[in-house]
Amino acid sequence: MKRILITGAAGFLGSHLCDRFIKEGYFVIGMDNLITGDLKNIEHLFKLENFEFYHHDITKFVHVPGKLDYILHFASPASPIDYLKIPIQTLKVGSLGTHNLLGLARVKKARILIASTSEVYGDPLVHPQTEEYYGNVNTIGPRGVYDEAKRFQESITMAYHTFHGVETRIVRIFNTYGPRMRLNDGRVIPAFIGQAIRGEDLTIFGDGMQTRSFCYVDDQVEGIYRLLHSDYVYPVNIGNPDEITIKDFAEEIIKLTGTNQKVVYHPLPINDPLQRQPDISKAKELLGWEAKVGRAEGMKITYEYFKSLSPEELSKEEHKDFSNYIK
Repeated sequence: MKRILITGAAGFLGSHLCDRFIKEGYFVIGMDNLITGDLKNIEHLFKLENFEFYHHDITKFVHVPGKLDYILHFASPASPIDYLKIPIQTLKVGSLGTHNLLGLARVKKARILIASTSEVYGDPLVHPQTEEYYGNVNTIGPRGVYDEAKRFQESITMAYHTFHGVETRIVRIFNTYGPRMRLNDGRVIPAFIGQAIRGEDLTIFGDGMQTRSFCYVDDQVEGIYRLLHSDYVYPVNIGNPDEITIKDFAEEIIKLTGTNQKVVYHPLPINDPLQRQPDISKAKELLGWEAKVGRAEGMKITYEYFKSLSPEELSKEEHKDFSNYIK
């Protein structure tokens, strides 16, 4: 039985990856310090013989007994609200955490896939974004802690590949959504749906003409799975190129939820990207992958998930207390 370590296992994407690799017959070792993750995302796995969980911060030394075939590095705050509140931790998990896991991969002779992001492109001057585009990132802006952590993560990963011969893979993840997303985490889908369910106005930042391209989580997981098992070492965009303006998306949410809230506008945050659309030519060519789930279908499933939350969960304004982590 192949053994795989998945960091950020209790998070949105990490938990879905745990499910997928369990389904594929792997022994899955989940690791998370629960700073933004939630055990309820993986509690259904605790009874399984081929799942273990380690409550651990990967910015500290990482030890996993026994053989390891693969490592998926998905530990990181991933929403603007999180990484603006815990900027140092965000930088550390992308730098020290990645360094620790690459060292583990080297010792265990394991293949490691690291989760990078479309945010490495910053507020792009090229559209759609290809893997060859180097980005337009403000290193000292408020979003720089996340963007630069991920850019450094890519650099050290390639260094371990070229210098130490570690088997590495890099996925650049574009906006992904689905069940287990956290409400009120600063991302547009849970924000809009949460507001609609609670009967609040939908909040748009800027004029609403900025664009996003949303990929359903099952498609994202399939792309990651294929990339891990490919022989390609350079970054690959995985996302759905079906682009929509935030203004039009707000109208879709109002229609989906059957609510009649009005849309209100607030100033655009600093360095918020105005366009986001992946060029997935490489994923198609190298992995035979493209998104299959349309936004209408994926959003319906996601809306059903949010509707299933308890009134207490839906009414929470703050979902995480970071006071213990802020030194």
